[in-house]
Amino acid sequence: MRTRHKTIARKTGIILLVLALLLPMLPARSVRAEGGPVIKLHYHREDGLYDPWDVWMWPEGGEGAGYAFAETDGEMVATMEAEPGVSKVGFIVRTQDWEKDIAEDQFIDISEMVSGTVHIYVESGVPGYTKEYGEDAVTGTKLKTAVYNATKKVITLTLTGDMSEEQKASIYVTGRQGDVEIEMISDLPGEQYTYEVLLAEELDSYRNYRIGFEDAQYPVRMPNLYSTDAFEAAYTYDGDDLGFTYTPGHTDFRVWAPTAESVTLNLYESGNNWLEDLREEIPMTRDVKGTWIAGVDGDLNGTYYTFTALLDGAMVEACDPYARTTGVNGKRAMVIDLDATDPAGWEKDGDPHAGSRITDAVIYEVHVRDFSVDESAGMKNPGKYLAFTETGTTTANGIATGIDHIRQLGITHVHLLPVYDFGSVDETHTSAGLYNWGYDPVNYNVPEGSYSTDPSDGAVRVKEFKQMVQALHQNDLSVIMDVVYNHVYSSNDFCVNRLVPGYFSRVNEDGTYSNGSGCGNDTASERSMVRKYIVDSVCYWADEYHIDGFRFDLVGLLDVDTVNDIVEEVHRDHPNVIFYGEGWSMNTAVTKEGVVMATQQASARTPGFAYFNDNIRDGLKGSVFNTGEVGYVSGARDKERAISMSFLADETWSVSPSQVVQYASCHDNMTLYDRLAVSRTDASETDLIRMNNLAAAIYLTAQGVPFMQAGEEILRTKVKEDGTFDSNSYASGDEINSIKWSTLDDTAYRLVNSYYQGLIAFRHTHPSLRLATAEEVRDVVTSIDGLDKNITGFLIDGTRVAGETAETICLLFNPTTTSNVVNLPEGNWNVYVSDTQAGTEAISSLEGYATVAPISAMVLIREEAPQAAEGSDEVAEAVRKGNPGAVTKGIMAGILAVAAGIAVFIGIRSRRKK
Repeated sequence: MRTRHKTIARKTGIILLVLALLLPMLPARSVRAEGGPVIKLHYHREDGLYDPWDVWMWPEGGEGAGYAFAETDGEMVATMEAEPGVSKVGFIVRTQDWEKDIAEDQFIDISEMVSGTVHIYVESGVPGYTKEYGEDAVTGTKLKTAVYNATKKVITLTLTGDMSEEQKASIYVTGRQGDVEIEMISDLPGEQYTYEVLLAEELDSYRNYRIGFEDAQYPVRMPNLYSTDAFEAAYTYDGDDLGFTYTPGHTDFRVWAPTAESVTLNLYESGNNWLEDLREEIPMTRDVKGTWIAGVDGDLNGTYYTFTALLDGAMVEACDPYARTTGVNGKRAMVIDLDATDPAGWEKDGDPHAGSRITDAVIYEVHVRDFSVDESAGMKNPGKYLAFTETGTTTANGIATGIDHIRQLGITHVHLLPVYDFGSVDETHTSAGLYNWGYDPVNYNVPEGSYSTDPSDGAVRVKEFKQMVQALHQNDLSVIMDVVYNHVYSSNDFCVNRLVPGYFSRVNEDGTYSNGSGCGNDTASERSMVRKYIVDSVCYWADEYHIDGFRFDLVGLLDVDTVNDIVEEVHRDHPNVIFYGEGWSMNTAVTKEGVVMATQQASARTPGFAYFNDNIRDGLKGSVFNTGEVGYVSGARDKERAISMSFLADETWSVSPSQVVQYASCHDNMTLYDRLAVSRTDASETDLIRMNNLAAAIYLTAQGVPFMQAGEEILRTKVKEDGTFDSNSYASGDEINSIKWSTLDDTAYRLVNSYYQGLIAFRHTHPSLRLATAEEVRDVVTSIDGLDKNITGFLIDGTRVAGETAETICLLFNPTTTSNVVNLPEGNWNVYVSDTQAGTEAISSLEGYATVAPISAMVLIREEAPQAAEGSDEVAEAVRKGNPGAVTKGIMAGILAVAAGIAVFIGIRSRRKK
């Protein structure tokens, strides 16, 4: 996940710390009747094409939303009602795919507006705007911020202008327990429009207050004590029994809620939170380190429960943060006998690649619905966990789909997009037509219900998830889980924040939640109980569900200490589990001094964690932020050095190849084929496929950890109804996102699939491509100097690599549109990868020089020449079946394959767009 593109339509909101949860219950007093300013944004385009466009607007530091244009008096106008006190409103005119009219965020200054209407006129393609006040506009001084200083017993006010004596006289401070006496209001020397309100008594930092100014109330930002040494010393609980501890005769409950005045355990008949089926309320007892406990006799297996905390006089109900499973949509936790959900043989289940290094992995990223929901998949459980248990599935023409396809491809690790309980799909409805990638966490330790056959029964999702993992393991596939600990779906609804208001999230100076994630709330991983929660969660998935790896979304928003604690704790019992994530650098408001974030640049501080390499991703095909830009394989020039460094996993930020994830596409942005097609509209279909295969050849033979998006090997595309490519399909539905397995019935697609299959098989065969340390790479891999412009090449000394059977491997990459002749070192060189074939059996033999075809790769091994090729009929049959390992040697095989490729490539573009 990058930033705004994936997450902007999520319902996560930026709220004032604690206040959005509790302040609505404060005593009503003088609420402004007319509300805040109303912004009417007028948008004009010379082409008159307004259908795909709307405007995304947000109060500075606050939640954003899309606003549609409506025709008003011949103009296209979008209307936003701002809250009182808002001084700036950001806006982006964009399409639903986030094509922007102007690339930069723009801001409307309404600091002088008290209420009424302001008209903003925007011209397409022209930065800036024109502002006009409506007849009802009221301008003047208004309150921007109110911040409490406990040491001085002072609330500091920042306004938009000078405050009159009458306005000073209107000020009052109130809380749930009534008004607070004001001793004095004075100007703050040296600060413009800033005043201090001296109070007669100290405010309680764990309560909430509002300040009245004229005829409106504003929240007072209280000091944040959660990250102080004193708070953590008093309330850091290190036990392993948070949540519930079940036995058939008794269940104990423990919840962390240090600021609560009381906590109650609620037992329910069902997991449906809309039913009034409360069975029992059990008062909990305050225990050590901010925890509350209760015990219940009897067998509670299958019983649903929640906690209700009394916070600053308000009763707040929440799901258990340590819930193991839940009812529909994760509102109520469920007590569960986890052992009873284990499938037969679960005690013997384990990672089929235990003992392998991370560089031995080939990772395949797939979404649960995408994998199986298309009719051509031939699945009995489309869109469900159980689809991963199905083998023997085929297309109409008998070509393997699903698990069989992945296994035959040579994949070692299946990376599942989020499968914890997420909030963007309503589990109360059939999942048909409901789609999301799932980067919207609700309950971190609970499997997503929409992928189960019965989301209303909390035990079903647990059992079916385990069946999926077991089936993958039985098919020699390790399981990686995509986890999103950097933000939550809705900050005010997240269970930890409901029980300990605002604790889980970072806060800006103005009291709003930090938004480095682009999702409205950044996780405060540097706080002790947040760190414990994340570490406990990852360990739980490894322990209970036998997960073999974790991919961390936007891990650059977590701190290095948390990441290292995760790796250390998981590796105590599961030393083979692998870890990687998005180490992008983003601004976030950390709550402590000296916190270092887990970004690429901090890779030396997290030796057990790998990071996605955006340099090779953008270097191969062009920047994901500029779809018109070409990359190394699609026509860019002067990329040799950058591509060489990426190929060697020698980035400025990398410590070793074990920390470098090499890839050309993932769920974010366009598929590889689509991205190439968009930037090279002039290219033939044959050349686009050559570009695709060259990109694959580079990252699948590069040092590091190869990673691919599911379907890349069959030219996956995401075409919208208007014929354009979907670059942000997080909620675009099955029609666009599903893997179209039927394309394998076309020989052209099978050839591409066979090429990938051969590349992966070649990688598995040669440990020289899977070196674990930078020292090894420097010792055995050498860049070839003196090559023609834009050509890159490498020699690998296999004699110095344990287990390597090849004496020397030569890798040549030619992105140009003409053949290129490269002189070879002395000896016989057998070709294993050419422009149309790849595998573990030699295609042809060369001496003296190699002619590398246009837009292609060639990989050769210095060894004795192979025997003569078998008959051409056998070769043609092998190519037809898409089995590169069966392709026999000889130049004739290459010629036949090229001929076959040319024949099937013709006309494929029109077929893809039907």
